[in-house]
Amino acid sequence: MESVVPAEITAELTQILSNLVLGDNEIRSNAEKAVNDRLAQTPELYLLALTQFAIAADTEVMRSFSLVLLRRLLFRPAPTTGPRAAPHTAPRLTLYDHLSSQTLTTLERLLLHSLSHEPAQKVRRNTVDTVCDIANQGMARGRPWHALQSQAFAMSQALGPHEALARASAFGVFSGAPNLVMDLQTEVVLHVFQKGLQDPDSIDVRHAALRGSVAYLEAADAQQLAQALPLMYPMLETLPALAHSLALAQPFSQPASVPAPSTPVPPNTTTSNYHHLSVFLAVLTPLCTSHPTLFAPHLPALLQFLPALILPAADCGPTPTVGRPFPHRGATGNGGGGGASGSGRQGAFVFPPDGMTASSPSSSSSSSSPGTGTGGEAEGQARKHAEEDEELAQEDDLRQTLRLSALEFMISLSEAKAGMVRKQPGWTEIVVRACLEAMGEFDEEAEGGLEGWLSDDPSNSSSSAETDSPPALYEQSLDRLACAMGGRAVLPPAFQYIPSMLASYDWRVRHAGLMAIAAIGEGTGKVMQNELGKIVDLVTPMFSDSHPRVRYAACQCVGQLCTDLEEIIQEKYHQQLFAVLIPTLEDPEPRYAPSHPALHRPPPNYNYAHRVHSHAAAALINFCEGVERDTLLPYLDPIVERLLKLLNPAGDPATVKRYVQEQAITTLAMVADASELTFVKHYSSIMPLLLNVLRNADGPDYRKLRVKAMECAGLIAIAVGRDVFRPDSNTLVELLIRIQKGPVDPADTQLGHYLIATWAKVCQAMGPEFEPYLPVVMPALIQTASAKADVSVYEDDEEKVEEREGWETVVMDGQTLGIRTSAIEEKCQAFETLVIYCSTLGARFAPYLAQSLEVTLPALRFYFHDGVREACALLIPMLLAAGKASATLTNQMVSATFHQLISCISTEHDASFLASLYKCFNDAMRVIGGAGALPREYNEGVVEATKRQLQGLADRRKGRANRAANLINSEGSSGGGGGGGDKEEMALLEEIEDFALEDMMRMLMSLDPNHPLLVAVSSVKDLGFNTWDSDEEEEEG
Repeated sequence: MESVVPAEITAELTQILSNLVLGDNEIRSNAEKAVNDRLAQTPELYLLALTQFAIAADTEVMRSFSLVLLRRLLFRPAPTTGPRAAPHTAPRLTLYDHLSSQTLTTLERLLLHSLSHEPAQKVRRNTVDTVCDIANQGMARGRPWHALQSQAFAMSQALGPHEALARASAFGVFSGAPNLVMDLQTEVVLHVFQKGLQDPDSIDVRHAALRGSVAYLEAADAQQLAQALPLMYPMLETLPALAHSLALAQPFSQPASVPAPSTPVPPNTTTSNYHHLSVFLAVLTPLCTSHPTLFAPHLPALLQFLPALILPAADCGPTPTVGRPFPHRGATGNGGGGGASGSGRQGAFVFPPDGMTASSPSSSSSSSSPGTGTGGEAEGQARKHAEEDEELAQEDDLRQTLRLSALEFMISLSEAKAGMVRKQPGWTEIVVRACLEAMGEFDEEAEGGLEGWLSDDPSNSSSSAETDSPPALYEQSLDRLACAMGGRAVLPPAFQYIPSMLASYDWRVRHAGLMAIAAIGEGTGKVMQNELGKIVDLVTPMFSDSHPRVRYAACQCVGQLCTDLEEIIQEKYHQQLFAVLIPTLEDPEPRYAPSHPALHRPPPNYNYAHRVHSHAAAALINFCEGVERDTLLPYLDPIVERLLKLLNPAGDPATVKRYVQEQAITTLAMVADASELTFVKHYSSIMPLLLNVLRNADGPDYRKLRVKAMECAGLIAIAVGRDVFRPDSNTLVELLIRIQKGPVDPADTQLGHYLIATWAKVCQAMGPEFEPYLPVVMPALIQTASAKADVSVYEDDEEKVEEREGWETVVMDGQTLGIRTSAIEEKCQAFETLVIYCSTLGARFAPYLAQSLEVTLPALRFYFHDGVREACALLIPMLLAAGKASATLTNQMVSATFHQLISCISTEHDASFLASLYKCFNDAMRVIGGAGALPREYNEGVVEATKRQLQGLADRRKGRANRAANLINSEGSSGGGGGGGDKEEMALLEEIEDFALEDMMRMLMSLDPNHPLLVAVSSVKDLGFNTWDSDEEEEEG
């Protein structure tokens, strides 16, 4: 292709790009600076040179790199010489916006050449991505790319296997830039997509066409959706076409007007089709969420096809041979189809059925008897067997991925349109059974066997490793299904299997049964409580199970039920549950269950019950959160006795597990909080231990133990009261001061948080006697409360912000901001602590009144964190009351307070915080002496602000009512299915506004019981469309 830039520019750019990909940091930095310099001086020339290099470069790597770089450079903000724009200003123009029309035309022409002529598939994908970005950005700026539309259509019609890459690229463009086809005749677009979905030569073309079809449907309006319904048949038929080689094909029923695809299966392996089928399902899954009603006519066919993917059939494992009498079923052991696991378990199900998979090499290989072959032959056989095991392991992984993809498809559809799916007989039952089966497929070998699990420290374990394991993913799926479908749909099929699972010989199945009860508790709680007695009778015997992981699961089950059915289960079944939880804290006869018969004796100094003890203590926390004090009292002594043993165990110190001590301290704190003054009898046994921890627990290994001891000491001090705590108060305060003044450990990110929280608890416990310690705690607290938000304005690469741990990204006025969450959480905690100090000390807090008001009033507009603003609204009346009680409240303080409150009320858009502002205003007015003491200017100011709010609320509620009416009218024909979620969201907003209107009404009545605006408030409230009752009835039905 003819060059569009001088040769010297091309040569210079070639050298710069070559330096950019080098590993030397200095060379790469200089190359980056050179790119920025050239773009600042002659951007058009170098962007064209970069585009041309993406066509002419010798290597695929450099062509791909050039395309990626071009996409990033075109749409980053153009370099400026002036001051940096503030976050609230309009977004800056990009380099693309500064290019002339001629340059853009040339650039587009070069990219179209790459789109049609690039021979490498990987590079072509980068071309598609770049072309789509430019097309989307151009259309957003009013510059349609008609040449791209024409070329993509032409490429999609290219014939023959040799043009498969062109067809896939064309559908990739339609997928990435669906607006290219949205203004064309629907029949023409559907014909093009249907032809691509039935492509006889390439799975890649069918995949790209499926992505394009999904993008088209998601971008279509209601009229286009109604016309595009026939497209769903060829889209869904891509799945059985792939499953032919897996012996699972069952074509979807379709009308005669839509021809069935004659799609011969290309010469792909079974393994690759597992992968492709997973990918195709993953492409369809977002459509389940955005437009679930499109699938309504196809539910019966889907229910015939999908169970074969998620409900595998029986598998006896690989065929034994003379050379391999005990063959392994894959190294990973997850048995993607539920087959054998690495730990030797044969699952009840595996997919696909026997005789329908590609024949295993091991079943047909000839093997000599042991000892009959030569050394070389034996080595060759061993190598061959290792390769076979590796292939089986890879196939198992792909099967597992396919099962999870099919399940995610069904769960997403269930979540998006539960009412529709609930009417399809068998749907819920299939998903429940699939989840229950797969939850018992453990790969214990990967976890180091039982010994590895027992000796592991859960506080150091990766949380993602546990939550991302296949059994955990199926457990999460069951939880999501229960929350979506409700108890009436999920409980019957679940408890068709769970009782027999709990009686299984296999500990994994018993474990899965318990975890399943825990998983469905949240979503089925309303119905489950009617059968709670039977469930408790099923669960409690499992605390005596011979396997520690089953006992651990029993603790998890009870703890989760105590959270999901809070107060109900504690009130009715506390006796049965305490009877099993308390002994489990001790577990005096640990059962040793080695993973291999040769390990008939436990290792020296081995205690298998540590993890069970710890989890039982954790379950007690959940139990105590919903228990009445009088219910807990009879069990207090045995609970504390056993927790003390865990905290300060006798015997060999080498057997003590620090995470068990940490959990024991946490549970003691919760028990003390729940039992209140009754905990006094145990105070003398526990507080010295905690103080001893604070004296001696130094070093990085004891960070968590130390902060847990601080928290527990504070909670116990509150529970037992000032008189009991007084003898130890000075000791605890001195220890806290020593810790606060100690060397700062940058790696200890929790200490500051726990110190502030513990000081607050000590203040609550000591009451007025805490006043002398205010000079110790207040300077740091005021500094934390006055800290500005740590905000970064992101311009170049959004991924960099998202990858920063402890940072959150938000988009405001077209700019992406990165906010350090830890800093604003500390700020929120500081204001919450000020609330505690001021409410506890009252007039004694007066020396810090002015400082506190100075940081609190501006923070009412701290929009980065709602908790900060809510704490400030709660704190302001307390500060005024403290000032009034101490005679230190000045007119200037009162004026500044009411001026800020009225200003905030006038401009507030968040109805939830608006309610808090009105309550704050009303409470503050009451503190200064009521409406009669409020200066006239503030009376008039708050009335004017209220009028503006009433007008805004009225407009929003009218618009919402119109939108709800439109949703009701269009929901049946659009196929969107998102109307229900929109109505629920609108109803929630309306309920929040009702709370604001009620607080507004209280404030007006305080001003004047017959205030004329009270009628206006009632009128605005009546504008709501009130859908809550109907939603709840539909949910229950």
